[in-house]
Amino acid sequence: MLSIKDFISKYDTQNQFEVLRNYYKQIEYAVSNQLPELNFISDDIEKIIITGLGGSAISADLLKNFLKDELKLPIYVNRNYHLPPFADENTLVICSSYSGNTEETLSAFNDALKNDCKIVCISTGGKLKKLAEENNLPFIQLQDGFQPRFALGLSFFSLLKLFEKIGLIQNQDEEVNSIINLWKERAKEFSTEKNYALELATSLIGFIPIIYSVSDFNNAVGMRLKAQFNENSKLHSFHNELPEMNHNEIIGWESHKQKNLNAKVIFLTDEEIHPQIKKRFQIISEMISSYDVEIITLKSSEKNFKMRLMDLVYLSDWVSYYLAIIRKYDPSEIDFIHLLKNKLSETW
Repeated sequence: MLSIKDFISKYDTQNQFEVLRNYYKQIEYAVSNQLPELNFISDDIEKIIITGLGGSAISADLLKNFLKDELKLPIYVNRNYHLPPFADENTLVICSSYSGNTEETLSAFNDALKNDCKIVCISTGGKLKKLAEENNLPFIQLQDGFQPRFALGLSFFSLLKLFEKIGLIQNQDEEVNSIINLWKERAKEFSTEKNYALELATSLIGFIPIIYSVSDFNNAVGMRLKAQFNENSKLHSFHNELPEMNHNEIIGWESHKQKNLNAKVIFLTDEEIHPQIKKRFQIISEMISSYDVEIITLKSSEKNFKMRLMDLVYLSDWVSYYLAIIRKYDPSEIDFIHLLKNKLSETW
């Protein structure tokens, strides 16, 4: 019988196992990275748009959750070719693309330039870096060599440091150092032959994960987990948020038959969620369980919300990685994305 190490050796062609184990080093790189000089201050900004796709966009969503009790300005996460019409000279637009060649982000960059927005670019290079240099715009250089979704530590903590530099938030050193230590400890736990992340992944074999999180609280973790199941595990997965889910999707469970949708539900909860949201989780748990659907509750016990948020993010990445490996898929492979981009480039 093959061990998990045998599966990793056979199916993890780009050694994402080591990337995951060393996620904390991405944080260390990001916080030690010298940021460019800025030609504006926080008083010049009324709203913030972070434009990007995939791993770059999820970092922005995660930042919104992370800073939910601190940031006084609205953040809009843009996942399209154009910016919303409210983008103007009082808008900070952060163009984030790990490769620097994401076509939607490059298009949105042009909108930001036309609208005289305050622009900062984040990338490893590519066309985005060239555009930033041509227009004398601040550019944050990311460490290269990773797949974008496996570069969360770089993209998220670069954003966090940028917000500090602008003066939008207070110093986050204490929180950042705690997260580095947390991810170091979790890396040791999750890289052993038998561990909680592997156990969770094994329990999901043969099932479609349906994830429920809390809006404006930890919904970025739900979005991240869903996307990681898609890209890493090569698996359909679905995500919705409470309380909105209680006003529509809940009815879909009335006619649920497990043979039609072999599902397991994942709840992302926390001790600080609104009391009514806690009740909602309990009530829908009773409803869904009556249809013989297993519910997996993921909840961190770390000391504060920020730590708990990043704890669940890291766990999610490991679970999706292991689910790929034990399903005999390469977590690095994204053939359909490459095929789509190649066909799009034929007419772009």
